[in-house]
Parts: sequence; C-alpha cells; structure tokens
Amino acid sequence: MEQSTTFYLKNARLLVDGAFRPLDAVVENGKITGLSSSYANDSDLPEWNAHGMRVLPGFLDLHTHGADGVDVNDATAEDLRKIGRFFAAQGVTGWLCSILTDTPEVTLRCIEQARKVIEGGPYDGAPLLGIHLEGPCLCVQYKGAMPEHLLMKQADADFFARCQRAAGGHVRYVTLAPENEGVPELIPRLNAMGIVCAMGHSGAGYDRAMQCVHAGVRSTTHLGNAMRLFHQHDPAIFGAALETDVYVEAICDGRHLHPGTVRLYLKAKGWDRVLAVTDSIMAAGLPDGAYKLGVNDVIVEDGDAKLPSGVRAGSTLTMIRALRNIASFTGMGVEQASRLLSENPARLMGWTAKGAIAPGRDADFVFLDENDEVVRTVAQGRMIHQRKA
Repeated sequence: MEQSTTFYLKNARLLVDGAFRPLDAVVENGKITGLSSSYANDSDLPEWNAHGMRVLPGFLDLHTHGADGVDVNDATAEDLRKIGRFFAAQGVTGWLCSILTDTPEVTLRCIEQARKVIEGGPYDGAPLLGIHLEGPCLCVQYKGAMPEHLLMKQADADFFARCQRAAGGHVRYVTLAPENEGVPELIPRLNAMGIVCAMGHSGAGYDRAMQCVHAGVRSTTHLGNAMRLFHQHDPAIFGAALETDVYVEAICDGRHLHPGTVRLYLKAKGWDRVLAVTDSIMAAGLPDGAYKLGVNDVIVEDGDAKLPSGVRAGSTLTMIRALRNIASFTGMGVEQASRLLSENPARLMGWTAKGAIAPGRDADFVFLDENDEVVRTVAQGRMIHQRKA
C-alpha cells in the first residue's frame, strides 16, 4: 500500500531558526505547508504524534563511497538502494554516490546504475539525489586511495560531458586538482553543465588554487586530507580554502581531523561554510575486516579503514555519529551541529527545498531520542525508517 505523504505532525520540538521549538507541522504531498504553535489540524489530516521528540532537518551526505557491504564502484541499482536503506537509519534524507577514480567503462557503468535509482522514484530508503565524481582529474602526489594509473593528468572536458550525458544531467559534484593542466578552463564548463566543482586530492600552490576559486570552484573535498597543507610562505590549496568563501568538507570521525582542527575550520570559515561528510566505504555499519574501495583492498581495524600501505582509505563514519561528534568537539548542541549536515550542503548544491524545516520545503525530518539516536526518518513526507521497539 502506497504511503500517504499528507499528515499533521503534532507534539514535536521542531528545529526552526536554530532552536528547538514546540511546533506542529502541516505536511501536504511531501511538502511542509504550515507551522503552528497551537493545534491547527483544520483539514482533519491523519495525525502523527511526535511525543515531544526533537525533530531536525534531514541529513544530506555529499561524499560517500558506500556502506552496509556495498561499494559504489561495484554497485547495481538494487545495491545502491541497500546503501540508501542503511543511510535512512542514520538520519539521511538525501545523498550523492561518490564514484572513485576508475576506468571509463566502470565509471559509466556506475553512472548507469545510479541513474536508474535517481529516476526510479521513491523507495524505502534515503533518496539518491545525484552523482559525485571524485576524480579522475586528480594529483598523483596526493592521490590517497586513488589508483595512480587511472588518474587524468590533463583535464578532458569531453570525458565529463560524456559522463553528464550518460547520467541524464545527474552528475552534481566533481572533485578536481587545480594544478592539473586545463582545470581552470574546465571549471566554468562544468558549472554550465549544472555541476558544482570542488578542489581536492591536490598539491596546488596558493595562486593556482585561487585561480580556480575565481574560475568557479565552490567547495573543497575533505579539507586537510589528501592535500598540500598550509605553509607560511605558500598557504597552498589549504590556505586558499580557509581564506575564501568556498565551502569545505570535513570528515568528523576524530581520525581524519583532530577535534581542534574542526574547531579551527568553524572559527575560520564560520558555521555556514563547513560541510559534514562521511566519505564512508562499504564497511560502514559492519565489523572490522577486509573490504574493497573501488579497485583497492582495504583493511578495517578498530573502525579505521586503511590500504595495506597504511594510507587511510575513507571511513566507517555515519552521519548521526558525525552529528554527535561535532556537538562533542565544539561543546555546542545538536541544534547548531546539524547545520553542517543539512542547511550547508543544501545551500552549496542549490537544493532550495531542502536543509531546513520551513513552509515550502520538503518534509525531510529526523526524529531523535534523548540520546541523540535516530528514531524515525522521513523523506519528502514518506517514512523511510522507523526504529524497532
């Protein structure tokens, strides 16, 4: 039986304008059409009782390579839905699947499978909102877990245009190394295709990074990881990201970034320019052991994912754990921390219907218990997760 996406949410503490407020919400056809401080179910809609729970905007993960035993680079459409079901239990109401640098054939196959999910309509998991290409136009020196022999040293606009055509326009986000030949010229072309450009996996100096910012780069892939770091004589890509108003991704698992580093980013950038991402791999939600990340073998020990060489290879982080970590790292409540998981990624991607609980927005909700654990997740008015009693 098809779920109704029209209901009246009562007895909730909704996160609105930075604070939890006792408000009811009217949801019609998956959209929030009204908020009220008193009971106002004038249309006699079906009622959902939140029983005083806190309700946050749904989380948006722009950078993930998999979870629950599925690697994006090896995923079928049904595998991607499996990831989405796992993410729903972590409070995610929208995500981009990140395709690791691979052969053109594998990349296009991944795009084909992702497109099936994106265009396939609602299902019982977090909606897949688009595709993130992490590569292949990245720097060899800061390749991280990228297969060196598959990296593109000179920007090829035709390759990205081919990917976007295959995706039906659903490639939303691309990571590029500014120093690679032709990248500054490529950026406005990708922007014209509807793609948000990020800089990362890069040893770029300050001037080259700034050239790319001026060309239209709007984000930085996992700032501080797999990139040239700050030096007083050349602030490098790291300094350019901190100085300008570009967004910066942060993997807030306590391993990729020291808590003090996260606080530094927030101090330098402000709370409106930092994005929490997981960069998770197929091991997220599973025990330690041997896994894959694209073409790479990965070993997970104590939840830490690394290549056999010891190079870190993604994470096992979930978005709800990132929320709790940010709150802990900063001493702020989840009402402030959640901006990094909802409002900021929505603004970066231009998703004006997402990122906040307000009339006219999608009814994307995360219900939390007193321990900041996910009880229920709602995407566009559809319940996609309900914790078992």
